[in-house]
Order: sequence, then C-alpha cells, then structure tokens
Amino acid sequence: MHSIWTGSISFGLINIPVKIFSAIQESSLDLDMLDSKDHSNIKFKRVNESTGKEVEYKNIVKGYKLETGYVILEDKDFEAADAVKTKTIEIINFVNEQEIDSIYYEHPYYLEPQKSATKVYALLRDALESSGKVGVTTFVLKNKEGLAILKPYKNVIVLNRIRFSQELRDPSDLKLPPVSKTKSKEMDMANKLVNQLTEKFNIAKYKDTYTSKLLKIINEKSKGKKVSIPKMKLVKKQSDNLMDMLKASLSTKKSKAA
Repeated sequence: MHSIWTGSISFGLINIPVKIFSAIQESSLDLDMLDSKDHSNIKFKRVNESTGKEVEYKNIVKGYKLETGYVILEDKDFEAADAVKTKTIEIINFVNEQEIDSIYYEHPYYLEPQKSATKVYALLRDALESSGKVGVTTFVLKNKEGLAILKPYKNVIVLNRIRFSQELRDPSDLKLPPVSKTKSKEMDMANKLVNQLTEKFNIAKYKDTYTSKLLKIINEKSKGKKVSIPKMKLVKKQSDNLMDMLKASLSTKKSKAA
C-alpha cells in the first residue's frame, strides 16, 4: 500500500504524526473499453477546447469561472485556504458511535503512525477502545474538506469519512407509506420472521459471487466455449393476503432448517 496523505492527528495538546492509507480495494473486474469493430482500446485524451490539440497533464491548471473570466488556482492557494486542515486531523470532540446513523458513512482509511509516534498512537487507540467513544474530526484531502470519525479496528485507528448533513437529500419528496404506530397481527408475524432469520453478523460469510462467476465466463470464452444463460426461475404471483405470505415465509424457513 502507498500513503495518500501525510500529517498529524491533533488531540488536545498532543500531535500524532500519521500516514493515511485507503482501507478498501475494489472487488469488481477491471474491464477495458474496446472498439466493437477491431477490439482496439478506447483512449480518452485531455484536449484543448479551442484548438482540439491534446494537453499534457503537467500543463493543466485548475480554475474557477467568474463573469470576468477564470481565476487560476495554484497548489499554494489550496493550502492557504486552511493550512492547518491540509496537514492536521483535528479531533473536535468525542461521541458515542451509536449516535451516528449509518447513512452518513462514506469511506474508511487506515492511519499508520510515524516511528516517533507509536506510543501516543497506541494510547489514543486504546483509549477509544476502552471508552467506546469515537473522535469526530475534520481534515482536507484532495482539496476537499471532509468530516470523519476516528475509531479503533483491531490494532489500527480507522479514519472513516462521513457526510455532512447538507449532503443528504431530504426524502420528503418521495411517496412513502406512513409509519405504523399500532400493533397488528401482520406486524407480530413480521417480527417472528425477522427473529427467525436473525443470526450473529459475520462479514466473512458474505462474498462477491457475481465477480467470480463473471471471471469463470471469461475463462470459458477464452477457451472457445459457448456460454449458456441459465433459465430464470418463475416467480409465483404474490398473494394479496399479507398474512398468508408471512405464514408461508415462516414455514419455508422451517422446512429448510429441517
């Protein structure tokens, strides 16, 4: 892994020099875009809108358009906007993780301490673990300010980027049924089905099976084999009686377990 950011965690009067590494990797296959006529690679080029000529990446600058024209921004301008946040992960406060809804979570990163900061890094990690709290922080990555939490995961501190509240759309425009506040026979049956299907969460149990099946098809095609599309199972029309469907779901689960 290679680091994508270097700076420090600011914790009271303590600074912990760290490096940021992405904690995730894509499980999907890397597919190239080809011309259907001769299977040549499709290439994307950065071209000048006026001349149509290709522009090398080193000659590309960023600009913000105003009525009078573009204002060109240099690297030092981005850092000048907030020099502290470009190099510091500042812990603003600590909260209970359960108070943060999962809809806000965006992207996890691993934090690795510099050699001189292993002791204080371990202190913060272990304090988070024992307290059950997470640190709320802001920082700037790739010229964009991010809100994040710091939490322990095994023996590493994870910086998990979360969304600002204004980044979430209001669902009030959606046509949704009202929330039921009264108990019913259907609700009791639904709760029984939920309880019957409840298991202890084990992330290792869930696999990306689609990618492995697609890779199998690629290997078969490379050997000249004809790929057959499996027939879809016919789905019976659902009954209009909700109770009948719930009872059938419960009995189906029981028969599988038998």
